[in-house]
Amino acid sequence: MQEDYNELFWFTVVARERSFTRAAALLGVSQSTISNAIKRLEERLGLRLLIRTTRSVAATEVGEKFLSAIQPRLDDINADIADLMRYRDRPVGTVRINLSDYALESVVWPKLRGVLQDYPDLKVELFCDNGISDIVEERFDAGIRLGERLDKDMIAVKIGQDWRLVVVGSPGYFRKNPAPSTPQDLSSHTCINTRQHSAGGLYAWEFEKDDKQVRVRVDGQLTINHPGSMIDAALLGYGLAYLPESLVAGHIDRGELTQVLDDWCPMFEGYYLYYPNRRQNNPALSLIVDALRSRV
Repeated sequence: MQEDYNELFWFTVVARERSFTRAAALLGVSQSTISNAIKRLEERLGLRLLIRTTRSVAATEVGEKFLSAIQPRLDDINADIADLMRYRDRPVGTVRINLSDYALESVVWPKLRGVLQDYPDLKVELFCDNGISDIVEERFDAGIRLGERLDKDMIAVKIGQDWRLVVVGSPGYFRKNPAPSTPQDLSSHTCINTRQHSAGGLYAWEFEKDDKQVRVRVDGQLTINHPGSMIDAALLGYGLAYLPESLVAGHIDRGELTQVLDDWCPMFEGYYLYYPNRRQNNPALSLIVDALRSRV
């Protein structure tokens, strides 16, 4: 029995997305075309692969087994095709990268924006996620995270310098509240929290001094996951914020924000771009890696 590659591939996308609508949008194919193709596949196999309702689509038990059987083979085919693409003169295709807001703004975009103009056939999707995602499961070509958070069994390339978070507040805030002298003092202060997307909990502020490490859970009126909005809130006196030093250095120099607990704020290992072994021969990804590679 000879199978249609498109039908097999479209089935994996529908099963993964659990939606014909989302699958059609990702593939650039009409819903009716995908639906009819999968019906033909089911008829040819004599198996029901998907359960369709008015609200959702889900793989049947045999559909899950079928997905597990064909997905690795399709991945191998895609990897082989990507390997052949290196013989072309110019990198083409789409590279999907999962990264944080700060990594995008501070490291990736400044290095990448000049490169893309020279490669019009290359597309890059930068998906901002401040959690820790499984790039293989979510079908990203690469991820960018701090060195201490790297996934195992990945190729990792350092792309940024070491950096640190600093505690800042507005002069108006400190006119009403004494500056903290130790991390524990933060428990009596109003702070601007950040929620960790992957873990679901609030980020515990990390400090270190003389080899002593301290994690403090702070409290306040606001919880914000966007650095720019956190800076605005701190400037307006809504509380203390724990932010990358490079983002607030200008505000500190101009006296718009005051830095505290400086001797408790540790350095963090810089950002790394990481990706699975099977992606290492992808010419488009290789171009991105070379553009982002830290030369410090």
